[in-house]
Amino acid sequence: MTGQAEPIIAQLAALIAMLPAAYQADIAAAMARTAPVTLPPKPAPTAATARFDACIAVVLTNEGGFANNPNDAGGATNMGITHATLAAWRNADVSVTDVRNLTLAEARDVYRANYWLRNRCDQMPAGVDLAVLDFAVNSGGAIREIQRKLGVNPDGAVGPLTLAAMSLFDPADLIQKICTLRLDYLRQLDAWETFQKGWTRRVEAVRAKALAMAGG
Repeated sequence: MTGQAEPIIAQLAALIAMLPAAYQADIAAAMARTAPVTLPPKPAPTAATARFDACIAVVLTNEGGFANNPNDAGGATNMGITHATLAAWRNADVSVTDVRNLTLAEARDVYRANYWLRNRCDQMPAGVDLAVLDFAVNSGGAIREIQRKLGVNPDGAVGPLTLAAMSLFDPADLIQKICTLRLDYLRQLDAWETFQKGWTRRVEAVRAKALAMAGG
């Protein structure tokens, strides 16, 4: 087919060349408008993006899909995003149906803004970031509990002092401390009797994955 088209293209080019210059310019402009657009290649993911992707994949697996357990204080939840969290994110009233129809893309945006970046997980060592992120997603008091363990002011906001205190520990050792602390925290909750098996499995799975990320 290519061999057959080449003589035709050559003949057309010769005919166009015989036309007045103004006509040639119009034809060239028309061809330019109909030429296929070549999109630039997508930028390669950065190391920070890759780390977020790896951590959020674990969180999403742990959280599962839509649930509306009457024993869960969070109420209607989808991919770990509660009714209240979604309403605050959208700055609007949301229904149970809105929670059910939450997209993966929006859930990732919520986690990235409200948990990953807010808690500066992107500035933590690999593995520690997962241990902190999953704890914070699962428990509202996570950051304060970690800060108490580190001996810094438990204000619930990860800042330079919290990050500096973390840097004093070997990442694998810090992961162990955070996960053990997390189990101790969960045991004090009224819902422990109801959810203890699932919570324990989750924490131990995060411990193993975080240690693997840290190389420990």
